Amino acid sequence: MTELQGRTAVVTGAASGIGAAIARRLADEGVRVALLARREERLADLAGKIEANGGRAIAVSADVTSDASVAAAAERIHEALGRVDLVVNAAGVMLPNPIEDGRVDEWTRMIDTNVTGVLRVIRAFTADLTEAAAAGGTADLLNISSIGAHVLFPNYAVYGATKAALTQLSASLRTEFGPKDVRVTNIEPGLTESELGEQIDNTDLRGELDQMHDALGPLAADDIADLVAYVAGRPRNVNLRQIVILPTRQA
Repeated sequence: MTELQGRTAVVTGAASGIGAAIARRLADEGVRVALLARREERLADLAGKIEANGGRAIAVSADVTSDASVAAAAERIHEALGRVDLVVNAAGVMLPNPIEDGRVDEWTRMIDTNVTGVLRVIRAFTADLTEAAAAGGTADLLNISSIGAHVLFPNYAVYGATKAALTQLSASLRTEFGPKDVRVTNIEPGLTESELGEQIDNTDLRGELDQMHDALGPLAADDIADLVAYVAGRPRNVNLRQIVILPTRQA
Protein backbone atom coordinates (compact mmCIF):
# COMPACT_ATOMS: atom_id res chain seq x y z
CA MET A 1 0.00 0.00 0.00
CA THR A 2 2.69 2.49 -1.01
CA GLU A 3 0.02 5.10 -1.80
CA LEU A 4 -0.92 5.20 1.91
CA GLN A 5 2.48 5.72 3.54
CA GLY A 6 2.80 9.18 5.04
CA ARG A 7 -0.80 10.28 4.52
CA THR A 8 -3.03 11.90 7.16
CA ALA A 9 -6.55 10.62 7.85
CA VAL A 10 -9.61 11.50 9.89
CA VAL A 11 -11.79 8.53 10.82
CA THR A 12 -15.16 9.19 12.46
CA GLY A 13 -16.88 6.57 14.59
CA ALA A 14 -13.42 5.42 15.62
CA ALA A 15 -14.35 4.36 19.15
CA SER A 16 -15.58 0.93 18.08
CA GLY A 17 -16.51 -1.44 15.28
CA ILE A 18 -15.84 -0.49 11.68
CA GLY A 19 -14.38 2.92 12.50
CA ALA A 20 -11.87 1.51 14.99
CA ALA A 21 -10.86 -1.27 12.59
CA ILE A 22 -10.31 1.23 9.77
CA ALA A 23 -8.18 3.43 12.01
CA ARG A 24 -6.01 0.50 13.08
CA ARG A 25 -5.52 -0.70 9.51
CA LEU A 26 -4.63 2.72 8.15
CA ALA A 27 -2.15 3.25 10.98
CA ASP A 28 -0.57 -0.11 10.17
CA GLU A 29 -0.06 1.15 6.63
CA GLY A 30 1.82 4.24 7.78
CA VAL A 31 -1.06 6.71 7.88
CA ARG A 32 -1.23 9.31 10.65
CA VAL A 33 -4.75 8.96 12.02
CA ALA A 34 -7.05 11.32 13.88
CA LEU A 35 -9.58 9.22 15.81
CA LEU A 36 -12.88 11.06 16.08
CA ALA A 37 -15.86 9.92 18.18
CA ARG A 38 -17.72 10.80 21.36
CA ARG A 39 -16.25 8.21 23.75
CA GLU A 40 -12.97 9.79 24.80
CA GLU A 41 -11.75 6.92 26.97
CA ARG A 42 -12.08 4.40 24.15
CA LEU A 43 -10.36 6.73 21.71
CA ALA A 44 -7.47 7.26 24.11
CA ASP A 45 -7.11 3.50 24.54
CA LEU A 46 -7.06 2.90 20.77
CA ALA A 47 -4.60 5.74 20.19
CA GLY A 48 -2.32 4.27 22.84
CA LYS A 49 -2.39 0.86 21.18
CA ILE A 50 -1.64 2.34 17.77
CA GLU A 51 1.28 4.34 19.17
CA ALA A 52 2.61 1.27 21.00
CA ASN A 53 2.53 -0.58 17.69
CA GLY A 54 4.67 2.08 16.05
CA GLY A 55 1.91 4.14 14.48
CA ARG A 56 0.79 7.73 14.91
CA ALA A 57 -2.67 8.56 16.22
CA ILE A 58 -4.44 11.26 18.18
CA ALA A 59 -7.73 10.90 20.05
CA VAL A 60 -10.22 13.69 19.39
CA SER A 61 -13.48 13.54 21.31
CA ALA A 62 -16.24 15.07 19.19
CA ASP A 63 -19.94 14.77 18.40
CA VAL A 64 -20.74 14.90 14.68
CA THR A 65 -24.25 16.17 15.48
CA SER A 66 -22.76 19.44 16.79
CA ASP A 67 -21.40 22.17 14.52
CA ALA A 68 -19.22 23.58 17.29
CA SER A 69 -17.85 20.18 18.26
CA VAL A 70 -16.82 19.28 14.71
CA ALA A 71 -15.26 22.71 14.16
CA ALA A 72 -13.25 22.40 17.38
CA ALA A 73 -12.15 18.89 16.42
CA ALA A 74 -10.96 20.08 13.01
CA GLU A 75 -8.94 22.86 14.62
CA ARG A 76 -7.25 20.43 16.99
CA ILE A 77 -6.49 17.98 14.17
CA HIS A 78 -4.94 20.71 12.03
CA GLU A 79 -2.79 21.86 14.93
CA ALA A 80 -1.57 18.34 15.69
CA LEU A 81 -1.30 16.74 12.25
CA GLY A 82 -1.57 19.47 9.65
CA ARG A 83 -3.48 19.05 6.41
CA VAL A 84 -5.74 16.00 6.04
CA ASP A 85 -5.84 14.08 2.74
CA LEU A 86 -8.07 11.13 3.70
CA VAL A 87 -11.48 11.41 5.36
CA VAL A 88 -13.48 8.32 6.33
CA ASN A 89 -17.05 8.88 7.52
CA ALA A 90 -17.76 5.73 9.52
CA ALA A 91 -19.91 7.18 12.32
CA GLY A 92 -23.53 6.05 12.20
CA VAL A 93 -26.54 4.89 14.17
CA MET A 94 -29.22 2.30 13.34
CA LEU A 95 -32.49 2.58 15.26
CA PRO A 96 -35.20 0.47 13.61
CA ASN A 97 -38.85 0.57 14.62
CA PRO A 98 -42.19 0.46 12.79
CA ILE A 99 -42.93 3.81 11.20
CA GLU A 100 -46.33 3.81 12.91
CA ASP A 101 -44.55 4.11 16.27
CA GLY A 102 -43.72 7.68 15.28
CA ARG A 103 -40.29 7.73 16.91
CA VAL A 104 -39.29 11.25 15.99
CA ASP A 105 -36.45 11.04 18.53
CA GLU A 106 -34.89 8.15 16.63
CA TRP A 107 -35.55 9.68 13.21
CA THR A 108 -33.87 12.91 14.24
CA ARG A 109 -30.88 11.15 15.70
CA MET A 110 -30.33 9.00 12.61
CA ILE A 111 -30.68 11.89 10.18
CA ASP A 112 -28.44 14.17 12.21
CA THR A 113 -25.73 11.51 12.58
CA ASN A 114 -25.90 9.56 9.32
CA VAL A 115 -26.50 12.48 6.96
CA THR A 116 -25.99 15.91 8.51
CA GLY A 117 -23.11 14.64 10.63
CA VAL A 118 -21.34 13.45 7.49
CA LEU A 119 -21.91 16.84 5.89
CA ARG A 120 -20.42 18.61 8.91
CA VAL A 121 -17.26 16.53 8.64
CA ILE A 122 -17.05 17.07 4.88
CA ARG A 123 -17.42 20.83 5.37
CA ALA A 124 -14.62 20.81 7.95
CA PHE A 125 -12.11 19.10 5.64
CA THR A 126 -13.09 19.96 2.06
CA ALA A 127 -10.38 22.62 1.81
CA ASP A 128 -7.79 20.11 3.02
CA LEU A 129 -8.76 17.56 0.39
CA THR A 130 -8.82 19.99 -2.51
CA GLU A 131 -5.51 21.58 -1.46
CA ALA A 132 -3.85 18.19 -1.12
CA ALA A 133 -5.01 17.17 -4.59
CA ALA A 134 -3.99 20.53 -6.09
CA ALA A 135 -0.50 20.01 -4.66
CA GLY A 136 -0.23 16.73 -6.56
CA GLY A 137 -1.11 14.39 -3.70
CA THR A 138 -3.80 11.76 -3.36
CA ALA A 139 -7.00 12.91 -1.68
CA ASP A 140 -9.90 10.67 -0.66
CA LEU A 141 -13.35 11.01 0.82
CA LEU A 142 -14.78 7.61 1.81
CA ASN A 143 -18.33 7.29 3.10
CA ILE A 144 -19.53 4.12 4.82
CA SER A 145 -23.14 3.70 3.72
CA SER A 146 -25.07 0.40 3.87
CA ILE A 147 -26.70 -2.21 1.67
CA GLY A 148 -29.83 -0.85 3.34
CA ALA A 149 -29.61 2.00 0.83
CA HIS A 150 -30.90 -0.46 -1.79
CA VAL A 151 -32.29 -3.54 -0.06
CA LEU A 152 -35.54 -3.02 1.80
CA PHE A 153 -35.94 -4.28 5.36
CA PRO A 154 -39.27 -3.93 7.21
CA ASN A 155 -39.12 -1.46 10.11
CA TYR A 156 -35.80 0.01 8.92
CA ALA A 157 -37.37 2.67 6.70
CA VAL A 158 -35.71 5.75 8.18
CA TYR A 159 -32.32 4.08 8.59
CA GLY A 160 -32.48 2.93 4.96
CA ALA A 161 -33.49 6.41 3.88
CA THR A 162 -30.47 7.97 5.61
CA LYS A 163 -28.13 5.49 3.94
CA ALA A 164 -29.77 6.05 0.55
CA ALA A 165 -29.19 9.76 1.09
CA LEU A 166 -25.53 9.10 1.87
CA THR A 167 -25.13 6.97 -1.25
CA GLN A 168 -26.71 9.71 -3.38
CA LEU A 169 -24.60 12.37 -1.66
CA SER A 170 -21.44 10.45 -2.54
CA ALA A 171 -22.48 10.18 -6.18
CA SER A 172 -23.31 13.87 -6.38
CA LEU A 173 -20.07 14.94 -4.69
CA ARG A 174 -18.06 13.13 -7.35
CA THR A 175 -19.34 15.71 -9.86
CA GLU A 176 -17.87 18.47 -7.68
CA PHE A 177 -14.74 16.82 -6.32
CA GLY A 178 -13.73 14.66 -9.29
CA PRO A 179 -12.71 17.62 -11.48
CA LYS A 180 -10.50 18.74 -8.60
CA ASP A 181 -8.80 15.30 -8.42
CA VAL A 182 -10.44 14.39 -5.10
CA ARG A 183 -11.75 10.84 -5.13
CA VAL A 184 -15.11 9.97 -3.55
CA THR A 185 -15.92 6.36 -2.68
CA ASN A 186 -19.17 5.03 -1.29
CA ILE A 187 -18.93 1.66 0.50
CA GLU A 188 -22.08 -0.30 1.29
CA PRO A 189 -21.49 -3.15 3.74
CA GLY A 190 -24.02 -5.85 4.36
CA LEU A 191 -24.35 -7.62 7.70
CA THR A 192 -21.27 -6.73 9.75
CA GLU A 193 -20.21 -7.29 13.35
CA SER A 194 -20.59 -3.97 15.18
CA GLU A 195 -22.23 -2.30 18.15
CA LEU A 196 -25.11 -0.92 16.07
CA GLY A 197 -27.48 -3.64 17.21
CA GLU A 198 -26.88 -2.84 20.87
CA GLN A 199 -28.76 0.44 20.48
CA ILE A 200 -31.97 -1.20 19.24
CA ASP A 201 -34.68 -0.88 21.91
CA ASN A 202 -37.21 -3.11 20.12
CA THR A 203 -36.75 -6.61 21.55
CA ASP A 204 -38.32 -8.37 18.56
CA LEU A 205 -36.20 -6.51 16.01
CA ARG A 206 -33.05 -7.05 18.00
CA GLY A 207 -33.86 -10.77 18.10
CA GLU A 208 -34.36 -10.81 14.33
CA LEU A 209 -30.95 -9.20 13.85
CA ASP A 210 -29.35 -11.81 16.10
CA GLN A 211 -30.99 -14.55 14.03
CA MET A 212 -29.60 -13.02 10.83
CA HIS A 213 -26.12 -13.05 12.36
CA ASP A 214 -26.49 -16.73 13.25
CA ALA A 215 -27.87 -17.69 9.83
CA LEU A 216 -25.64 -15.62 7.54
CA GLY A 217 -22.36 -15.16 9.36
CA PRO A 218 -21.55 -11.43 9.38
CA LEU A 219 -18.49 -9.74 8.00
CA ALA A 220 -15.83 -8.70 10.51
CA ALA A 221 -15.06 -5.02 10.92
CA ASP A 222 -11.55 -5.85 9.70
CA ASP A 223 -13.05 -6.95 6.37
CA ILE A 224 -14.34 -3.42 5.83
CA ALA A 225 -11.03 -1.97 6.98
CA ASP A 226 -9.15 -4.10 4.43
CA LEU A 227 -11.40 -2.73 1.70
CA VAL A 228 -10.88 0.88 2.80
CA ALA A 229 -7.10 0.42 2.78
CA TYR A 230 -7.29 -1.11 -0.70
CA VAL A 231 -9.45 1.70 -2.08
CA ALA A 232 -7.33 4.51 -0.61
CA GLY A 233 -4.14 2.75 -1.71
CA ARG A 234 -4.91 2.92 -5.44
CA PRO A 235 -2.95 5.30 -7.68
CA ARG A 236 -4.42 8.80 -7.53
CA ASN A 237 -5.96 8.55 -11.02
CA VAL A 238 -8.10 5.55 -9.99
CA ASN A 239 -11.43 6.12 -8.21
CA LEU A 240 -13.33 3.04 -7.03
CA ARG A 241 -16.58 4.91 -6.80
CA GLN A 242 -19.16 2.44 -5.46
CA ILE A 243 -18.54 -0.85 -3.66
CA VAL A 244 -21.00 -3.31 -2.11
CA ILE A 245 -19.41 -5.80 0.30
CA LEU A 246 -21.53 -8.64 1.68
CA PRO A 247 -21.12 -11.89 3.59
CA THR A 248 -21.14 -14.71 1.06
CA ARG A 249 -24.41 -16.12 2.40
CA GLN A 250 -26.11 -12.73 2.22
CA ALA A 251 -24.97 -12.16 -1.37
